[in-house]
Amino acid sequence: MAEKVVIGNAELWHGDCREVLPLLPKHDLLLTDPPYGTRGKDAESRHDAANGWRQYGVLEWDRERPAGWLFGLMREKGAECVVWGGNYFADVLPPSMRWLVWDKGQRDFSLADCEFAWSSEQKAARILTLSRGEAMQDGKEHPTQKPVRLMTWCLEMHPKAATVLDPFMGSGTTGVACAQLGKAFTGIERERKYFDIACERIARAQAQGTLLPPEPRQHHEQQGMAFEP
Repeated sequence: MAEKVVIGNAELWHGDCREVLPLLPKHDLLLTDPPYGTRGKDAESRHDAANGWRQYGVLEWDRERPAGWLFGLMREKGAECVVWGGNYFADVLPPSMRWLVWDKGQRDFSLADCEFAWSSEQKAARILTLSRGEAMQDGKEHPTQKPVRLMTWCLEMHPKAATVLDPFMGSGTTGVACAQLGKAFTGIERERKYFDIACERIARAQAQGTLLPPEPRQHHEQQGMAFEP
């Protein structure tokens, strides 16, 4: 059973994107950050907070990367696509001129100096320099959470994209960026904890952004779906 929550012009699904994606129409832009599958069986995730490391526990969802066929389906659902961590999926994504680079403004740190996103656009590569300190100003609700400014930057490169889809929504950063720019958003997240956080963040962003009518209506729907691998 997948649950749908509508907040203003955001349609948020609690469920598995393998089940929900086939039901959705094509969007102007697919912008997402899938699991990379780089963590071992018992690996825990943490991030460097101001006074130490925050523990997120074992990440069951990050043990394996999405199957190759799912990337094909994602490309069908977005007229244009941006996939963060694209360097982990080079064997299932076609060659592209445009790679987006998030330069974190530090060198020789224990974490990566930069991150890469694959883009379906055949245009010049682009780099955004955004320090870890600036990125952390959004708070950190999810172990792989991207900064709102980074997702806003991606959206600004697609000014004509009125509808945006994120099948790995996490804590809802893409939806927050869409709320700030007045774009319709569809997100999918299977982990209840992060789905609830995403709903709260997107509702708050819409209320603060004055891009949508105040007090957006919310309603819940449930729909049964069968998944065939």
